[in-house]
Amino acid sequence: MTALSETLLRKYYANSPHPYRVYEERVESLLTPDSVLLDAGCGRTVPVLRKYLGRARGLIGVELVSFTDVPPGIDAYNADLSAMPLPDASVDLIISRSVFEHLTDPEAVYKELSRVLHPGGAVLFLTANMWDYGTLVARLVPNRFHARIVSKVEGRAEEDTFPTAYRTNTRADVERLAASARLTVESFEYLSQYPNYLMFNAGLFFLGTCYEKLISRFDSLGFLRGWILVTLRKPGVVR
Repeated sequence: MTALSETLLRKYYANSPHPYRVYEERVESLLTPDSVLLDAGCGRTVPVLRKYLGRARGLIGVELVSFTDVPPGIDAYNADLSAMPLPDASVDLIISRSVFEHLTDPEAVYKELSRVLHPGGAVLFLTANMWDYGTLVARLVPNRFHARIVSKVEGRAEEDTFPTAYRTNTRADVERLAASARLTVESFEYLSQYPNYLMFNAGLFFLGTCYEKLISRFDSLGFLRGWILVTLRKPGVVR
């Protein structure tokens, strides 16, 4: 991040909530003290689940890689999302942030989420939009180079950058996969954020900002925004 990019970020995005914050607000709107909450792809240190300690009946994290720090009150499982060691209909709310773009077999994952979800329960996920320019560029770059590039432009550890597949990152894909798992699409939203991949160069960041402001202003261009926020519902009565 350059100093000028940071200045532009404060000027143009000071009052724009990041998609992560919008996502967390939506989680809070769906969560109740009686909920069993599952974070699908929760991360090594369960950062999102920590926010809900003491606010739900149960907290569960499922992650493919090894955990490094899990506080008491969270049940953590190393497992693939397509084969979770959980009983049928045992979860009220499933959340997932920046994970679905990595799914190589989304049909199996959708069906597994449906299996563990209680009738009336919801799945809420935030993932990259297939038609975002960043996603389109990422699809052109072989996965073996992603970790190095993300480390340079975002400062993220290479070990926390995973191969992308983008197999459930359009509205059509979400609707098809949800139907195959007997889930209904309750809401589908396009969200924008600042051009974080361009923070390393102020000129590029400014051009990216102009583009983001344009597609944020007109609903007809919403399909070009960087994120999709989706709520799925399993038919039945909420317990």
